Amino acid sequence: MCKGLAALPHSCLERAKEIKIKLGTLLQKPDSAVDLVIPYNEKPEKPAKPAKAQKPPPGEALQWRDSLDKLLQNNYGLASFQSFLKSEFSEENLEFWMACEDFKKTRSPDKIAEKAKKIYEEFIRAEAPKEVNIDHVTKDLTVKNLVEPSLSSFDVAQRRVHALMEKDSLPRFLRSELFQELVK
Repeated sequence: MCKGLAALPHSCLERAKEIKIKLGTLLQKPDSAVDLVIPYNEKPEKPAKPAKAQKPPPGEALQWRDSLDKLLQNNYGLASFQSFLKSEFSEENLEFWMACEDFKKTRSPDKIAEKAKKIYEEFIRAEAPKEVNIDHVTKDLTVKNLVEPSLSSFDVAQRRVHALMEKDSLPRFLRSELFQELVK
C-alpha cells in the first residue's frame, strides 16, 4: 500500500493525472445537449467547422448492429460511439483507428514520417499515453514497418484494433442507453 503520492511509480502518477483531467472534463456542464453527443476536440488542428451530423432515423441507426463499418461511416454514429467510449475511458482504440484513417490520406513523404512517429508515440510504444492493446507480434510488425514508413505501416495494427472494437466495444455500445435512445 502506498504511503503517499511520492511512493507511486512515475507512470501511475501520469495515469492518475490523466484520469483527473478526464473526470474534470466529464463534470463540466455542457453548453447544450449537442455537447453530450458530439464531443469537443480539445486540440483542434484546424478551425472547427459547424457539426454536419444529424441524428439518423431509427432504422438507419439499427443498421449499426450489423456492422461496425456502417457505424464508423456515419458521422453521427461515429460521434455517438466516440462519446460512449469516452464515458467508459476506453476511447484509445477508436482514436487510434481514426488516426490511421487520417494517416492514410497523407501525401507528403515528410508528413508521412512525421505522422507515423506521432501515432507510434501516442498509441503503439510501451506505456504510450493512449496505448492500444495489440499482441506483441502485431506490435513488432508495426515497429518494423516504421523503419521506412509508408501509408500501410499501421494496416495490421488497425485491423486488429478494428476487430477488438467489433467484438468488445460495439456490443457494449449497442446495449447502452445512448444507442437505445437513438433507435426509439
